[in-house]
Amino acid sequence: MDKQVEALVVGGGAVGVCTAFFLAQQGMQVTLLEKDALASGSSHGNAGLVAYNHAIPLAGPGVLGQGLRWLADPESPFYIKPRPSVELARWLLQFQACCNERAVRAIIPPLLEIGRASHALYTELIEEYKLDCNYEHKGRLYLYRTAAMLRKGEHKAQLLAEHGVPSELLDASAARRMEPNLQPDVIGGVYYPLYAHITPGKFVHALAEVAGGLGVNIHTQTEVLALESNAGRITRVVTTRGDFLPQHVVMATGAWSPEWSRQLKLRLPIQPAKGYSFTVRRPAACPNMSLSLEEAQIAVTPMGSEMRFSSTLELGGMDFSINQRRTDAMRRALSRYLKGMENLEVLELWRGLRPLTPDSLPIIGRSPQHSNVVLATGHGMLGITHAPMTGRLAAQLVAGSQPAMNLRPFQVERFQ
Repeated sequence: MDKQVEALVVGGGAVGVCTAFFLAQQGMQVTLLEKDALASGSSHGNAGLVAYNHAIPLAGPGVLGQGLRWLADPESPFYIKPRPSVELARWLLQFQACCNERAVRAIIPPLLEIGRASHALYTELIEEYKLDCNYEHKGRLYLYRTAAMLRKGEHKAQLLAEHGVPSELLDASAARRMEPNLQPDVIGGVYYPLYAHITPGKFVHALAEVAGGLGVNIHTQTEVLALESNAGRITRVVTTRGDFLPQHVVMATGAWSPEWSRQLKLRLPIQPAKGYSFTVRRPAACPNMSLSLEEAQIAVTPMGSEMRFSSTLELGGMDFSINQRRTDAMRRALSRYLKGMENLEVLELWRGLRPLTPDSLPIIGRSPQHSNVVLATGHGMLGITHAPMTGRLAAQLVAGSQPAMNLRPFQVERFQ
């Protein structure tokens, strides 16, 4: 039997669940569809950072040159799998167009704005609903082993300071006062006090429970098979568990968004960017706060009784294989920065695909081809950071109310 729904959210990651929650808060009748389990994609094994000041895009001056050097190293944190792909070639050209100082300076303000707003929403949601997700607001320490990378870190801190982001430059002694278990060849760091972190999967499940209490119908193990349209509207969503007839649709489908964009008559420049993480039993030498090991591009996050370290960005299509050489390199690199990391009890080795746009800005806005479809995707490595505000903005668009932010920088039309 066909199911009439007021608002249909496709995707059960952090963005989809936040969207469903805010739609229900507005009094709408909401159904959420997820093809697997909630938080089974990149919302599960990521670094869990609530990083509002993480606002410098991946593209920037010198990034392509560094990327080419990394490509020659099979253990590097960045890798592009050679393959004949028009979409990848087009994406790389758009990425190259963002690799300049002017583009970087234009991208920072909207990333900061959505990050600040999301950070505030995390505080509100966790306090009001007592969400159990290991939330800690302790800041983040960026660590460096080479003078060249430390100079780059100082430049980033200065650039963010121009936009009101506080930080503290640390020499080796000051860094060790903050984290006593650093290896001797860590020469300095930059501390950003406004970072927080969570266990991301726990957050998604906790908020989903609240959303369910507000009346959201959550259907997991329900795969969308087709979108049917008429007169510029999606009128039917065909799934493995029957058909849904929605008044409104929010597509929060992450790395799977490009395959749905074709049915929406859109070209979304999103590449699936694979990352890996190890979740381990919390060691005695676990850091006090989240860390970024800069030369290795490894994030380290304490998560309650566990610790997670994550890294790599592989542009290899929808490939879920695990490259053992790269994960072994992550473990070795961890010990170059931190003492006491030699005999870790691994609880999970994870890989997932992040939806990466060329300019590092998410895609949030109405579909230009279908008036009842809202897009909420393309968050790259900042899906957890931006999820609450993305959900609120998507819900405001569905309701026809004024969005709380200027959405022009996030609209898909910037790529058309």
